[in-house]
Amino acid sequence: MADIEKLIDEIGNMTVLELSELVKSLEEKFDVSAAAPVMAAGMMPAVAAEGEAEETVVEEKTSFDVQLKEMGDQKIKVIKEVRAITGLGLKEAKAAVEEAPTVVKEGVSQEEADEVKEKLEAVGAVVEIL
Repeated sequence: MADIEKLIDEIGNMTVLELSELVKSLEEKFDVSAAAPVMAAGMMPAVAAEGEAEETVVEEKTSFDVQLKEMGDQKIKVIKEVRAITGLGLKEAKAAVEEAPTVVKEGVSQEEADEVKEKLEAVGAVVEIL
């Protein structure tokens, strides 16, 4: 037991650089790693206090974005529809359509997002609600 205490005292008197070298040497000698094991957050077990039930709160999404993924074959009709939906000028609407995928409407209700998607798909565009 005296040898262990002596070893601990010697380690306590070492510099950070010396400790780093010691750890590296031990890792190599015993083929181990001093790094703490890391678990993915989804793999960690949930711990609840006694008598408490685990509750999962699911927030319902209330704000949606409408993304133009592809303009399709009818570019001019899509540009006209984007202008009508967004209020952009011709040049800005054309640039938005040509830069697809691009968000056409942000933070709208589910009903409005569905309506915009329907209008754009009617003129041949590929649309996604995010």
